[in-house]
Amino acid sequence: MRYLFVHQNFPGQFLHFVRHLHEQGGHEIVFISEANAGEIPGVRRAIYRVPRLPSSATHPHLREFEYGLLRAEAVATAAKTLKGLGYVPDIIIGHHGWGELLNLVDIFPGCPILGYFEFFYHTDRNDVGFDPEFPPSPDLAAAVRVKNAINLQALSLPNGYGQTPTQFQKSTYPGWAQDRISLLREGVNLELCQPDAQARRRNLVINGVKISPRDALVTYVARNLEPYRGFHSVMRALPRILTERKDAQIILVGGDQVSYGAPPPDRRSWKDTMLKELEGKLDLSRVHFVGKVAYDDFRSLLKRSDAHLYLTYPFVASWSLREAMATGCPIIGSDTAPVSEFITDGVTGRLVPFLEPDRIADVVLELLEDRKQARRLGQGARGYAEAELSLQDYLQRYDVLVKDVVSKYEF
Repeated sequence: MRYLFVHQNFPGQFLHFVRHLHEQGGHEIVFISEANAGEIPGVRRAIYRVPRLPSSATHPHLREFEYGLLRAEAVATAAKTLKGLGYVPDIIIGHHGWGELLNLVDIFPGCPILGYFEFFYHTDRNDVGFDPEFPPSPDLAAAVRVKNAINLQALSLPNGYGQTPTQFQKSTYPGWAQDRISLLREGVNLELCQPDAQARRRNLVINGVKISPRDALVTYVARNLEPYRGFHSVMRALPRILTERKDAQIILVGGDQVSYGAPPPDRRSWKDTMLKELEGKLDLSRVHFVGKVAYDDFRSLLKRSDAHLYLTYPFVASWSLREAMATGCPIIGSDTAPVSEFITDGVTGRLVPFLEPDRIADVVLELLEDRKQARRLGQGARGYAEAELSLQDYLQRYDVLVKDVVSKYEF
């Protein structure tokens, strides 16, 4: 088959599937993206460039949509070149979040498009208004409605079909659209992310921070340290954890930017904001902000963790949650969607109220004290991963979905 992938940040969510297709053999794989240093054997890349940024004269709520349309035009131009060279795909696979797929129906009108639908925004539920500490601004509802413009355009594509990784994410889409979106639960490499029984018997060094076998290690991982991923709640739980466990060491992984939501009022970083709020309440010799880490270090950290925190607004699930489960971490997760799709309280982890730092501290301290419970939960998480998060099973389901889209779509 001839596959055309599209994602502005090559290879995006499609790394494992693209590698899988190359290993299968017999496929032609082309990937349209913006320029970066990525490379995958057997994949030809076509680079697109957005000619300009959205105009300052454009209404602020529309600038994301305008940028999506600019991307769509640039991708279509690259696709025209491919078509001129004789490349016509059997299927197009990409992410609808940036608008890149919108004009490909005009270049390849007979080709099905399997788009990744990540999230449909609402003004009255899920992430909007979830955290009372950050009430929505008066004009947010209007901005949120417009934010779905690319989503709605994608859902109207005549040869479009969709996939999404969790039932919660699928449920955010309008009822009339859900029949066109397949649930394709993503998997992780169970060999790379597997428990290491010896990890707690040796020293661990992460970005210069040394953890010894005597330390009780509490971990937290996010792309960026911000409220959407519960950073403020985690920080407010730390004083009690550090006070009651003198052997506790805290490692927080993540950058200082903002991936979701608003920046702090002082426009600096949420880390600085929380350190200022908790000044004098934290033993900073035991709280380690290690920034972003290499993937091997990330896996080593999870394998050593005695209690791993994963919190999120009702929003998309991070890959790190799946990897933590596969690694057999004792996980304390927020009792929010879609975390509750992965964690059953007392079986594959513990669920805690996102907005209650004292309760978060209670459960962390409980797992640090009750190592038998922590081991049982870690084993439960690994068992869930083996049953539900296998990368090989995911890739087989992906193959089936592609064949279904190609064979059943009438065009």
